[in-house]
Amino acid sequence: MKHISSTFQLPCGISVKNRLVKSALSEALAEPNGRPSEKLFKLYERWGKSGAAILFTGNVMVDKDHLVNANAMIAEDDEFLEDYKKLAELAQAHGTQLWMQVNHPGRQAPVNLDKAPVSPSNVKMPSNRYLEPRPLTEDEILDLIERYGNAALIAKKAGMSGAQIHGAHGYLVSQFLSGLTNLRTDKWGGSLENRARFVLEIYRNMRKKCGDDFSLGIKINSADFQRGAFTEEESMEVIQMLDAEGMDLIEVSGGTYERAAMVGTMHKESTKQREAYFIDFIGKVREKISSPLMLTGGFRTAATMEEAIENGELDFIGLGRPFCLNPNVANDLLSGTIDSCPVAQLSTGVEKLDRSGAMETPWYVFQLARMGHGMDPDPNLDVWDVYEKITGKQRPSA
Repeated sequence: MKHISSTFQLPCGISVKNRLVKSALSEALAEPNGRPSEKLFKLYERWGKSGAAILFTGNVMVDKDHLVNANAMIAEDDEFLEDYKKLAELAQAHGTQLWMQVNHPGRQAPVNLDKAPVSPSNVKMPSNRYLEPRPLTEDEILDLIERYGNAALIAKKAGMSGAQIHGAHGYLVSQFLSGLTNLRTDKWGGSLENRARFVLEIYRNMRKKCGDDFSLGIKINSADFQRGAFTEEESMEVIQMLDAEGMDLIEVSGGTYERAAMVGTMHKESTKQREAYFIDFIGKVREKISSPLMLTGGFRTAATMEEAIENGELDFIGLGRPFCLNPNVANDLLSGTIDSCPVAQLSTGVEKLDRSGAMETPWYVFQLARMGHGMDPDPNLDVWDVYEKITGKQRPSA
């Protein structure tokens, strides 16, 4: 595995030890007030021994009043700085880098967590789980740009190696980019240049606060896969804008809560056979930019990972669910102990649920909770057992 085991130097000058990355996964293991917990310390200490080049944290929220999920980490100020220092120290003790993924849910904040959601415009999610958002004011937009920058600075002060803007999967940055959710007529909406202004200003603020020698990246959709939303052509243009700004690492994903392309349930069989869900798009991106590229979603065999790096299609392989089932997966792939990292084939017996993938995320989050309690993952865990533990309800009768 000479290509995925090779080192890589990011534009900021930081060297990364190999090409395997644990992509961001929402852990939901922080204290209720957003403080990193002992469970997170145990989880990231274990992943720090995995052999991965980089570990991305799950969503770290920039505003305690607007959360993606309960028990998410929060980084508004220095209140939890010592805890973040401990997290960084444990995760990075064996040469693996820890990057903080910085996020705000915008309209994708569940009603039980956010009674006053905000977004570029008042476009509601098509579900009663979410309230109609209030359009952000100009001053609030500027405040959010500062909040993203402050979170990145907290990551730097904590000793982490980098920070990543979550600009995908329908969260706030993604909402600004999409013509479906951004109906503004001021300088933050309308043309693609205006819709991209928010993310560009966030990056510039982060860079100003953290300096040129701190790694900064973004996770961005190849497309939203919805009529009238962020398109592949628009994504290409925005990625070129970010490349021109000097981004250290651009991770490509796709989809939103409404069209969950990132979990693989809606992809053509030909795409699944290539393993990486967005490999065709990233190949086009490679021809137009020089920034390092990472692709997350679908990679399962070492041979395909090696080929993608060797061909120059991308620079880093993002793995998510394999790290939930095998916390040593990077070492195992690099050493040749395993030649693939398949994930669980979950089935509830309810066709609609299985097709949507709705039960998959809770099942994998439960594996993270097991590791946070010092236990091993359980690949044989029954999906309905997880349902009962999470909801407190009995499984539906056949």
